[in-house]
Amino acid sequence: MARKSAVLIPVIIAAVAIGGLGLAFIPPDIKERNADFPKGTVRINDDVITVEVAQSVAEKQRWLTFRQDKLPIDTAMLMKYDKPDLYDIWMLNVNYNLDLIWFDQGGNAVYMKKDVPPCGHVLDQQGCTYKTTKPSMYILAGTAGFADAHKIDIGTKMNIISA
Repeated sequence: MARKSAVLIPVIIAAVAIGGLGLAFIPPDIKERNADFPKGTVRINDDVITVEVAQSVAEKQRWLTFRQDKLPIDTAMLMKYDKPDLYDIWMLNVNYNLDLIWFDQGGNAVYMKKDVPPCGHVLDQQGCTYKTTKPSMYILAGTAGFADAHKIDIGTKMNIISA
């Protein structure tokens, strides 16, 4: 009788190879397509910022993946959740560095990571995942330099004008 590892290891290797090939050969019309997210506005300090809002599960999974154009410094992606929790971001298939800021239900910045690089490869899920250490309801993602340009730090207040 064959050992479990003798069967399981080739199956795992095949699954990873097929998944990697699938990611490598995504059709260009899908890869280059930008999702049309609903627009909104938020106020941070004295700045009014246009946000693309990802609220549904599918929108949060799609977010900035495969997007070729960088978000302008006065625009960001806002991910909204229904309840406070320790939400994470996986940087797979994001094409440029981002500033990530987590806000609690009161709109206060509770955690942030600046100049986060894209994920190098699909197997580095742990090294490419960023997770808040405090419960949050919103994640704001902007092009690297966004947080400094808008003077955002822990405790900075975000007011949602429309979303």
